[in-house]
Amino acid sequence: MSLVHPIHTERHIRIICIGAGASSLLFAYKLQRSFNNFSLIFAYFDSFAAKYGLRQYCRLKHQIVHAAWSTDITRHHHGGGYDFVDTCDILINAGGVLNSWRSPAIPFIEKFRGTLVHTANWDDRIVLEGKHVGLIGKGAILPEVRKVTTFIREPTWVSLVQGLEQHIFTVEEKRAFAEDPAQLTEYRRAIESGMNGQWAVFLRHSESQRSTRDYMAQQMKEKLRNPQHKNLLIPEWSVGCRRITITPGVGYLESLGHEKTQVVYGNIDAINENGCICDDGKEYPVDVLICATGFDTSFRPRFPIIRPAGNKLQDDWQHEPQSYLGIAAAGIPNYLTFLGPNSPVGNGPVLSAIEAQADYMMKLIDRYQTTNIRAFAPRPDAVRKFIEFKNQLMQRTSTLHYIEAMSEVCMDDWEVEYNGSRLAWLGNGEYHSRGKRLRILSKSGTRKPESTAFTVFPSM
Repeated sequence: MSLVHPIHTERHIRIICIGAGASSLLFAYKLQRSFNNFSLIFAYFDSFAAKYGLRQYCRLKHQIVHAAWSTDITRHHHGGGYDFVDTCDILINAGGVLNSWRSPAIPFIEKFRGTLVHTANWDDRIVLEGKHVGLIGKGAILPEVRKVTTFIREPTWVSLVQGLEQHIFTVEEKRAFAEDPAQLTEYRRAIESGMNGQWAVFLRHSESQRSTRDYMAQQMKEKLRNPQHKNLLIPEWSVGCRRITITPGVGYLESLGHEKTQVVYGNIDAINENGCICDDGKEYPVDVLICATGFDTSFRPRFPIIRPAGNKLQDDWQHEPQSYLGIAAAGIPNYLTFLGPNSPVGNGPVLSAIEAQADYMMKLIDRYQTTNIRAFAPRPDAVRKFIEFKNQLMQRTSTLHYIEAMSEVCMDDWEVEYNGSRLAWLGNGEYHSRGKRLRILSKSGTRKPESTAFTVFPSM
């Protein structure tokens, strides 16, 4: 910013958003709706991107392999277009929690001679019809298979929370939603309210936790036809001690009693050319082996992110990932992440938390764009104090509390560096109202980005 431009002028900013899921789409949608003078690069989810005109920001079949904070913003392309370096003012990591899949750490898994596939890296060319399919983890299989052998290592709660069971909409209900958007909005609010109201399930020894446990146990007993399955699959621990499995879908528990299904409880000791060898000493040969488990859930980014000091975020987070409000790390300027460490992913509707994070990011970006901020990052002491407070608060908090906490940006918790005078945002004395500043197209679109930027190294 300088004395050439009016107050609240939007300088041009370039943002790279990594990811192709709900977080990145929401971020792009909100950025497009609220800002004018920006460039955005991100991957896309087709239907939503088409509906809201987000494809213009997309780069397909790209993968970030390296990101570093640097004062060198020279852009260059090499390798015939297959590898290149790009830069941005702000880097958003919207890759999600389950973005780094890996095969289960089972000895000799590479010796399997059949078809081996992970659900997160699915190959549509795989033919399951008439095949004997082995499934490591919990999931549903299409009915055209000849046989399914599912390997279940330990018990787990598999149920929808009471009051939020699946509902099949009638033609009349769908028509009412289409003709009356307010009715659809009210229905969505009721679902969100129901999810928020379930946070007490995670409070140890609470009445809500006890009644939910009784409800889920009864639901699982009714759906599991085999008495052995009931004894082995229903946990003894309280609901909320571990993740509640909802994703296998309606009919999963019933499918375990199907004549095509063979259920094997226990550990897989090894895999040979034919299939799995389990801790019962038996070999279970299969044609296709599907891994429905195996992700890096450590919150450590799957690619190197280099701090200004030269150290990697992955190394610093090796023992305990620490972030400020789940969206930023100390010592890494202009880097924001969705669903980072300490985000509320298990005690309420996660999409509401994502939206709160997106709104918080918009406020930071607004401040960055309309002032002469060079770099921003959470203060190390703010991160440390937040972790300490969080450890105490987790005994009785919910997503609703998190959303309220994210409603305002506390700049006291952020380290901010400026290009020149911190008062340069006052501009040349001309006035743009705060209410209009995000709707007035800045004349600074031809200005070059600031002299400090993130450098990312994608590969195609």
